[in-house]
Amino acid sequence: MKKYISSLLVLASGFAFSQTILNASSPDEFRQMRADNMRKVRDTVISNKVAPLEYGFVDEKDILKSMMVWEIIDLNDKINQPFYYDNPDGLLSKNTRSLYQILLNGAMNSEIDEVYDDENFSTKLTPEQIKARLQKVVMSDVIVDIIASGRKPTEQEIKENTDVFETTTENVKMLKIMGMWFIDRRDGQMKYRPLGIAAMGPDPAVQGVYDAEGKPIAGKDELIDLFWIYYPKARDILANNYVYNKKNSSADISFDDIINSRRFSSIIYKSSTGTGNGTIEEYIPQNAEEQLAESQRIKEQILQMENDMWNY
Repeated sequence: MKKYISSLLVLASGFAFSQTILNASSPDEFRQMRADNMRKVRDTVISNKVAPLEYGFVDEKDILKSMMVWEIIDLNDKINQPFYYDNPDGLLSKNTRSLYQILLNGAMNSEIDEVYDDENFSTKLTPEQIKARLQKVVMSDVIVDIIASGRKPTEQEIKENTDVFETTTENVKMLKIMGMWFIDRRDGQMKYRPLGIAAMGPDPAVQGVYDAEGKPIAGKDELIDLFWIYYPKARDILANNYVYNKKNSSADISFDDIINSRRFSSIIYKSSTGTGNGTIEEYIPQNAEEQLAESQRIKEQILQMENDMWNY
């Protein structure tokens, strides 16, 4: 019944998009309604904004068993490519943004205020600090010499002699997600609750840096955690932004829906049942096959939790 109701909601939201373009009196009106997240119902314009489905309170004593897992979502995988699809300018096609761009926009305009520097959620980042982590501006020696001479460089000189290294949407092809699997004693169900999400990209700080031989330094292609977001605080935004659906342009599936229903491919790189507090790579070093086997073992352990529930 829950799946049937969910399907009806998805179809209804998709129909709303079709109504908007079919009933708009002009392209400009349609653009404005889409920008304001509104739609037309006969002669009335109403909001398309929805509230995410509430999780509900979970009492600690009702958690029969639980496991924390940290996963990497590779956006190069075919099933994950909708997270990466970015099409903000189409008129008749669906106006979609990549998951990274949605999270970044929400963090920069303070719609998402729980943004941190790592998965421990200990140090908050301001919009200015986030920008500093994503961008590096390097002025050439020409500008340095002009300033040293006491003259102010012109805008044209600054433009011609300044390099900007920035991590943009096309550079972010990995995501991390952290969540908890748990057995709810009251419902007798195995549930998943996402708690944190992060974007991974190249570090601008090491871009454009060369060694004594003029070669790019090692690590320039290494991906780092750009920022971590406490997932519950991002749900309002993710529930009102939709994943690109190539099979049906009138069927809207929100990012919040697709993440909570776990419609993505991932690899576990850390769990609360691992050895110590480290990642799989740390306690099984220099052996990619064994690392993948350990990730698979943890997935099987999660499935076994559900099987054990009926034998507890």
